[in-house]
Amino acid sequence: MTDTTMLDLGPQARIVARLAAGVPDARLSGPTPCPEYTVGTLLGHLAGLAAAFRDAARKDLGPTTDTAPTAALPALPADWREELPRVLGELAEAWTDPAAWTGMTRAGGVDLPGEVAGLVAVNELVIHGWDLARATGQEYAPDRAALDTSYAFLVASAGEEGGGGDIFGPVVPVPDGAPLLDRAVGLSGRDPGRQH
Repeated sequence: MTDTTMLDLGPQARIVARLAAGVPDARLSGPTPCPEYTVGTLLGHLAGLAAAFRDAARKDLGPTTDTAPTAALPALPADWREELPRVLGELAEAWTDPAAWTGMTRAGGVDLPGEVAGLVAVNELVIHGWDLARATGQEYAPDRAALDTSYAFLVASAGEEGGGGDIFGPVVPVPDGAPLLDRAVGLSGRDPGRQH
């Protein structure tokens, strides 16, 4: 692991927490760029992935790290307005430990190197932050270091899959001169120009 790989997830986690705080209850049943997810299930997914990647960082393997993200639509905890910011903070804190980025761990039922798990966690926060902002009409400016990391991760993933986008869906072509966030969103299988 290199020092440049270890990233502070705190700024991006706080951005996602602020977006979640801006979601009115009336929007919870609304659509998102994730076809199967309402705003409520997207928030539930964020809570679940934050707990899973927190525990992956701690190497605390068990139910949170063993469950595949496709196992079932995530439920939104009743206390999500308190739970989500808390678990996002714990996620960010867990990845400040250099040991989180080394050795092997597990997330989503998949064994993977700690460094890769950290990159996946960053990417999830960046892309699902965009999903949440787009679904709820909020402005979104991700943490630049997190966005750079997410984009590099998505480019590498697309290359590995031979055309990529396999993690989220087929790549949506975006002009090379487009903003970096739009290019990352396109690589994640979303249309950055689509409105919700």
